[in-house]
Amino acid sequence: MVDLKQRLQNHLSQIVRDRDPYFAPSGHFFVQQYIREQLQQWGDVETHSFTVGGKTHDNLILNLPPKHSQAEHGNEGNLILNLPPLNKGGKGGSPILIGAHYDAVPGTPGADDNATGVAVLLELARSFAAQPGKYPMRLVAFDMEEYGLLGSTQYAEDLKQQGQSLRLMLSLEMLGYCDSTPGSQRYPAPLSRFYPNTGNFIALVGNLATIGDLIRLRGKIRKSGTPCELLPVPNRGLIVRQTRLSDHAPFWDRGYPAMMVTDTAFMRNPHYHQASDRIDTLDLDFLTGVCRGLEAGIRGL
Repeated sequence: MVDLKQRLQNHLSQIVRDRDPYFAPSGHFFVQQYIREQLQQWGDVETHSFTVGGKTHDNLILNLPPKHSQAEHGNEGNLILNLPPLNKGGKGGSPILIGAHYDAVPGTPGADDNATGVAVLLELARSFAAQPGKYPMRLVAFDMEEYGLLGSTQYAEDLKQQGQSLRLMLSLEMLGYCDSTPGSQRYPAPLSRFYPNTGNFIALVGNLATIGDLIRLRGKIRKSGTPCELLPVPNRGLIVRQTRLSDHAPFWDRGYPAMMVTDTAFMRNPHYHQASDRIDTLDLDFLTGVCRGLEAGIRGL
């Protein structure tokens, strides 16, 4: 049996490559197909398409039913978007949406940004397909994050227009860089007064609607052995704009409870948006701990 750390490493070995949709289209297509094939092991994968400058881009979506409805509904939880039992508070309730973007900036293989998020997304899909949780789960691989959160913005707007609710949205944004050196962690002012200066924790950044979930998730992640800090953010993050730099922000803007799970990106990782953002710069034990902690935390919501 391949253990979690090895499976994450296997995913990274496939995803970490130049994959900008315009400057590295073959790499982008390869990664897109890899994600689709991995998710298809657990159910039907929906393609949510959107157009940018005449080019079509795809978000990939897998819906998984909750524990109490699996026997009753079989595989119906995998039936694309317009499912009132899943999305509007029926028998399944509102889903927990977990997203991660699979594109990368030109000229970088994007190991931490954001192959780590996608790898954890794929493993959470595996886990919740094998052992469903309390809530329906929606796993979404977003495209075009690096061009201004375009995939998540279109998807969040479509959900809002359709009147669909969410139990919670989680954006997995760079999860694998850890530095235990004192002084390795930076913050936007004035947060440095309140948080540790060592970059060995995972951060949860949520809007005020998620405060209870932030506390519960932090507790489960810490209990699993991974240091974790939380930051509740008022006013859609407009006061500290660094908190808006991932796919949760469009959900904040439309009133959804949403949070970012992150190793804090450029506040810690010197390889951010560089050609040096490679697998050998990651801490795979830290990444594995984050994945385990997130699974436990989501199950505990």
